[in-house]
Amino acid sequence: MSRAELLDRYRALPFPNTKDEHWRFTDLKGFDPEAFATNGARVAAPAESMLEIDAAVTVTVSESGLKVDGVVDGVEVVPLVDHELLGTLVGNEEKFAAHNAAMWENGLLVRASKGVVLEKPVYVRVTNSAEGGALFWRLLVVCEPESRLALVEEYASASPELSGYSNAVTELVVGQAAKLEYVSIQNLSPQTWHFANHHARVERDAELDWIAGGFGSKKGKTRIQNDLAGPGATSRVTGAYFADGDQHLDYDTFQEHMAPSTTSDFAFKGALRDRATSVWRGMIRVEPDAQKTNAYQENRNLLLSENAHADSIPGLEIMANDVRCTHGATISQVDRDELFYCMARGLSRGAAERLIVRGFYQEIFDRIEFDPVREALQNALEARIPAA
Repeated sequence: MSRAELLDRYRALPFPNTKDEHWRFTDLKGFDPEAFATNGARVAAPAESMLEIDAAVTVTVSESGLKVDGVVDGVEVVPLVDHELLGTLVGNEEKFAAHNAAMWENGLLVRASKGVVLEKPVYVRVTNSAEGGALFWRLLVVCEPESRLALVEEYASASPELSGYSNAVTELVVGQAAKLEYVSIQNLSPQTWHFANHHARVERDAELDWIAGGFGSKKGKTRIQNDLAGPGATSRVTGAYFADGDQHLDYDTFQEHMAPSTTSDFAFKGALRDRATSVWRGMIRVEPDAQKTNAYQENRNLLLSENAHADSIPGLEIMANDVRCTHGATISQVDRDELFYCMARGLSRGAAERLIVRGFYQEIFDRIEFDPVREALQNALEARIPAA
């Protein structure tokens, strides 16, 4: 389809509202995607990064374009123009995915050749740098059979006061017996609307280790889908999020088991302060031929104020009879006895809450093997708790 046809399709699709099941807890009233300029806006200074990454290749992206620094034998890191796999995982059936398909200009292809093992990660930094601007970002990662690749993707705003619209699509293809470590950190300004569609396909005996961090943005939705498409495929997704003020974070996760003897493990934890709200909706689907599936999902939420609110909605669709699928979800306030115990030993309320939050997230931190990412998440989470 041409860009004009894709734009017509986007405009023809209904705008999501709270009558739609997947948008029941995320009200987009007052948001007009087309009110944000896609060019011509003033570009601010680059934002500071949450991460310090010793990368093999560094890619910087903003409304003004894309820059690639570094070259690695056997790994292609180039601007995305067209590819046979582009759009095969995330199409144009959903409103915001259709908007991305029609409007994206900045895109990146990362392809690891067969058997290549990259010791250092590819680091991609996507910055919303224009006041009132819209940034449409597209990423396609292809790990050919028996390759190994790590990729870190960070979304940020040039300043905390910047308003904008961020629309991102990521497609991950992990070939037979390959391994991809993928990190996606969202730290946009609290005035930015953020919508993302991340979709991975994991083939026979391949492995995907995915870290998702959400700390910024005003409101939107992040979709995460893993297709376990080949026997022996494995995926692990670890999510950590923190919201305060009037932030609203919405995660929609989907584990699709298509082949036998596949494994998926999703664990998301979030803490909320002030009037912040969150939604997590998780679905495990096991197809009839996907016998010997082993799938797990959990979502745990810690409320640090009386006005914070979380909704947690796990689900199962199982069409095979020899599977192991489990899920869990909890929403709880800070334990007053734990808080009293810490403060009785001389800690301020802020220090006590930081200690409790650290303990709450420790299980998540233990799942993160990449030291710079683990440390950045720890620091970001603890920094959100007031010291007094």
